[in-house]
Amino acid sequence: MADTTFGPNGWTPERLGNLKGKTYLITGANAGAGFQAARTLLNKGAKVVMLNRSVKKSKAAIAALKDEFGIGVDVSFIRMDLASLASVREAAAEVLKTVPQIDALMCNAAIAQVPSQKHTVDGFESMLGTNHYGHFLLCGLLFGRIEETKGRIVVVSSLGYNMGIKTIQFDDMNWDKNYHQNKTYSQSKLAQMMFAYELQDKLAEAGKTDVEVYVCHPGSSRTSLISTSGNLMTRIAFWIMTKLPITQSAEKGSWPEVMCATEDGLEQRALYGPTGRSEFVGPVGRGTLHPHAYDKAVMERLWEVSEETIGFEWKL
Repeated sequence: MADTTFGPNGWTPERLGNLKGKTYLITGANAGAGFQAARTLLNKGAKVVMLNRSVKKSKAAIAALKDEFGIGVDVSFIRMDLASLASVREAAAEVLKTVPQIDALMCNAAIAQVPSQKHTVDGFESMLGTNHYGHFLLCGLLFGRIEETKGRIVVVSSLGYNMGIKTIQFDDMNWDKNYHQNKTYSQSKLAQMMFAYELQDKLAEAGKTDVEVYVCHPGSSRTSLISTSGNLMTRIAFWIMTKLPITQSAEKGSWPEVMCATEDGLEQRALYGPTGRSEFVGPVGRGTLHPHAYDKAVMERLWEVSEETIGFEWKL
């Protein structure tokens, strides 16, 4: 059932007003959907702070943005590697020192379809460690600043959340026994969604209604995500897909996260993204959210496991 909230064309950046005075943090913003989100927000006068792993790519991205919008455009970056808890802590400390307000923290960065099992420096399966644990810690460390700003947390997930085992494999979080590039990736994206929905519940319980938490996905977008981490067959399959009408531009893929960072009146227990063919492409709105993504017992357990695993307790 297509979402008609924003009319037949869905949500588009034309709905954005002047964003001067607003500050947006975007993880993984030097390429793909994150870069396009930064472009859209900067174009409306916002300040954007990128949290990226690569210094070289960040400098190139900033140069390109200054080239497009003028030297005075307010864009900067803080180096952060989500695959290292120490790096996340350092970056968060730098944000708290230098960024006085956070209107939205956009958890956009991800790695996908890693062909064979790899581990982060902290010993976690690489996709779960980067996509979920890294963002979980970052959101926790920056939560106070987001709350002061009455800001938002936007979690960028993937339709992949519905393609794996549809729950969390608690007895083998690192997938030592059954590692699979797609199913393990799906698990990491499901974990991110469960974190967001459980955070919504915890905020409601604590009577903290100033922070809103949204979940979205980019659909099937032509970004470098697969080409930088998938194996050869995956990369070839995706390259073929990009030539078909079941994929869209990275710019369109960025619209759901920009909408979730800026639009008023959205529902929190929802999944936003394209609403056209298989929800891969098409007008942006509220899509299908399958109930396993907010299975309460699993969400609660994942929260506890996440806090324990990374050694960080959220104070809500």
